Amino acid sequence: MTHDLYSIDLNCDLGEGGQHDDAVMPLISSANIACGGHAGDIESIQATVSLARDHATAIGSHPGHLDPEHFGRRALPISPDAVADLVLCQVSRIASAAGDDLHHVKLHGALYHQVGTNEALAIAVSRSLAGEWPHLLLYAAAGSLLTAIAENEGLCVIPEAFTDRRYNESGELVSRTQDNAIVENPNEAATQAYEIVQRNVITTPSGKQIPISAETLCVHGDGPIPFEIIQAIRTLLTREGIRISRPIHD
Repeated sequence: MTHDLYSIDLNCDLGEGGQHDDAVMPLISSANIACGGHAGDIESIQATVSLARDHATAIGSHPGHLDPEHFGRRALPISPDAVADLVLCQVSRIASAAGDDLHHVKLHGALYHQVGTNEALAIAVSRSLAGEWPHLLLYAAAGSLLTAIAENEGLCVIPEAFTDRRYNESGELVSRTQDNAIVENPNEAATQAYEIVQRNVITTPSGKQIPISAETLCVHGDGPIPFEIIQAIRTLLTREGIRISRPIHD
């Protein structure tokens, strides 16, 4: 994967039924498109893929649990075989609309965290993607078990950090059940993005700085102000000479 020290990928989860897709798409370099698990259907997939193409935004598949009632954020029991089938089915659904433009895969919500931390699930997903979609990049949490396993299976992994979520001193995301889990101030999100890119650190709510190394930054598209957050991030990074661009597979 070609990595420019003065650039960073900025990704956003879209096609989830939110009201911000049209405003957000021109400002990001990668879009993770819901593909019928936690959200999305054939019509939304086609519309979001078309919108991404209009703005030369990298098109990604965003598989999640088949649980739209809880927006895919409820951890459901799942076997290695079932998780591999779940992910491949949803990647194929995006591929039917995106064709050769399909660029990456990023898991969603509870599935992202379960596969990121469970060895058997991580192996199942990595091997299934390496077998069926070896050319796709895999966006995965920086420092996670999944990143190591997927790289070992031959996938090109893009380590990810979140700009609109807070982190514990352990390096894990603060649970959404806690009041301080989400960064709602655009300037604070922009500062967190800058620290990640320029200094490879994140400041926790306690004030401690923890190390992190990421090549893509995420803003959640279902939040109340994703446009304002992304705009603030772009403004600060551009001012500091950091370019927003998609990762490229060698």
